[in-house]
Amino acid sequence: MAPRRSIGEFEQLVLLAILARGNACSAIELAAELEERAGRSVSRGALYGTIERLEGKGLLTWSIDEGDIARSGHPRRHFTLTPEGITVLRDKRAELTSFWEAAGAWLGR
Repeated sequence: MAPRRSIGEFEQLVLLAILARGNACSAIELAAELEERAGRSVSRGALYGTIERLEGKGLLTWSIDEGDIARSGHPRRHFTLTPEGITVLRDKRAELTSFWEAAGAWLGR
């Protein structure tokens, strides 16, 4: 059995936010998604630090889009989950679902 990759809550939210945006989004779109869905306002440093960790774990990649007039020609990075990133999220969902089901009686299902 292959070792499981561990991700924290915020890393999980970042990966899910990328998928919620269609599995290709910029940091600005990612921050907006996190604020809208999770009510979490994140600093640029915290977001990019998390992105770098996730990239280091092989869970996401990024590509550069050419700048347009609206961005004064500045390029923009777009983030996409890797197949491993999708697998880690599926594993995490299964793990959490198991715990929620076990605790359901206490939480009043």
